Amino acid sequence: MALRIGIILGSTRPGRRGEPIASWVLDTARAHGGADYELIDLAHHRLGNLDEGGNPTHRQYEHPHTRAWSALIDDFDGFVFLVPEYNHSFPGALKNALDYVYGEWNDKAAGIISYGGWAAGVRAAEALRLVLAELQMATVRTQPAIALLPAFETGAFVPAEGLAAAVCGMLDQVIAWSGALRAVREAKAEAHADVLPAAAP
Repeated sequence: MALRIGIILGSTRPGRRGEPIASWVLDTARAHGGADYELIDLAHHRLGNLDEGGNPTHRQYEHPHTRAWSALIDDFDGFVFLVPEYNHSFPGALKNALDYVYGEWNDKAAGIISYGGWAAGVRAAEALRLVLAELQMATVRTQPAIALLPAFETGAFVPAEGLAAAVCGMLDQVIAWSGALRAVREAKAEAHADVLPAAAP
């Protein structure tokens, strides 16, 4: 079965610059191949502020939107996070979406593409790495960064020279780790099945 990689657009802000970048990243990824890619736009999921009373490690979700989000995230082998920098970190909407579930993120690979002002969003990416590590995700080293100027100097998104190559290099790492970690998840599932109590006769 082909690997499935979700490209998560990590901003829900009106007028965000992320939409044309995400569209370009998705097209670039599909042209690169190696996995099936799908765009996950947080603005379309309307999770709202975390409203689950239980611990997400138990997956005992009360609300339909949480169950839908859980099923979506669970279905992917790895992710690419497209993240802007807001005040030296990443958007609260992305942190909220990450916090809704836990095991669904575990043992999966993650790449990060940042965008922003003169720092090109790299401080947001570094903050995000800490959260992803706590979610037991493996972040890859290659980290493309997009400075909004000159990328939007003409109004439309114009990728800088070498950006496509950097994104493809990151994807190669995400694909490799996603395949390896799928095997890890499968081995854990088998081990868990072996220790489950036998069904009553």
